Amino acid sequence: MHRRADQGWIEVIVGPMFSGKSEELIRRITRYHLARVPTQTFKPALDTRYAVTEVVSHSRLSTEAIPVATSDDLLKSVDDRTVVVGVDEGQFFDDGLLDVAEILAGAGKNLIIAGLDLDYLGRPFEPIPSLMLRAEYVTKALAVCHKCGGPGLFTQRVVQSDELVVLGATGAYEARCRRCYDPTEASQQTLDVE
Repeated sequence: MHRRADQGWIEVIVGPMFSGKSEELIRRITRYHLARVPTQTFKPALDTRYAVTEVVSHSRLSTEAIPVATSDDLLKSVDDRTVVVGVDEGQFFDDGLLDVAEILAGAGKNLIIAGLDLDYLGRPFEPIPSLMLRAEYVTKALAVCHKCGGPGLFTQRVVQSDELVVLGATGAYEARCRRCYDPTEASQQTLDVE
């Protein structure tokens, strides 16, 4: 069966921190780029951890990226000639990302969106779960539990904060398996120190 030129699709790469989501996004975007398929990669403007105009994995792989503040800004920034659109840290976008993905896929673009499916409390981290339901392809990545080496399904926050979004990497978060995950751990550690 031949694919129609105007038939786009949505792919979502999900998992906890340290599971290789950004690394996999970079790998796939690079593969298309090497095949001379027009690509663009986007990231939320608030994510400046490693670079402003690149997606950078924890293992230091990188690809150029356009920082945007909202899903509407992302939509407006996609070139007509672009075939593959990469989006990193999709959980940091507003819920409009779901409509933007539908619009772009309907226009024949192929989207690859990476993001956390669960927040640090183990709750669905929108808009990623809704995108998973609309995607043709979903890849669930697991990390390695920082405590026991088991399958890391959860993102464990290890610093005290009541904010939903706390940018950080090593030192602020760990990957944890089902047995080692404890969403109250950061507050317990803070109480122990005082």
